[in-house]
Amino acid sequence: MDDHTTTAPTMKLAVSHAKEPSFVEGRRAFFKYRDLGVTDGTGGRMRAQITSASAGMSRPTGWHRHLCEMQFVYVLDGWLDLEFADRGTLRLEAGDSIMIPGGTPHNEIRTSDTFDILEVSVPARMGTEPCEAPPTTSRT
Repeated sequence: MDDHTTTAPTMKLAVSHAKEPSFVEGRRAFFKYRDLGVTDGTGGRMRAQITSASAGMSRPTGWHRHLCEMQFVYVLDGWLDLEFADRGTLRLEAGDSIMIPGGTPHNEIRTSDTFDILEVSVPARMGTEPCEAPPTTSRT
């Protein structure tokens, strides 16, 4: 008999209807964040939201890293440019995705005038802290 019992947090069904969106505060005041109910449904193990912009970014966010296990971004509409030390600048357009391991330094350079992205993070609570630009990058 196996006496190793795994206790997983209780999860519940999470449904989000586009006709009745729930907006929450996010990391950047110039974006709009629609909560998809996943944080509550997973007991905080994961977050999923739609991030939207109605005006392009006017300047880079600055080098930073997220305090999480990972962040996944899928571009639904528009585009955004991200800079990484080992990859340079990447443009992600509608249909593109990226998984950023937690703690990876990056810089959001610019976006299209409007965009929508699906963002997922593990865990749900994701901190952000500024960091120095890696030495192999341009310091934008």
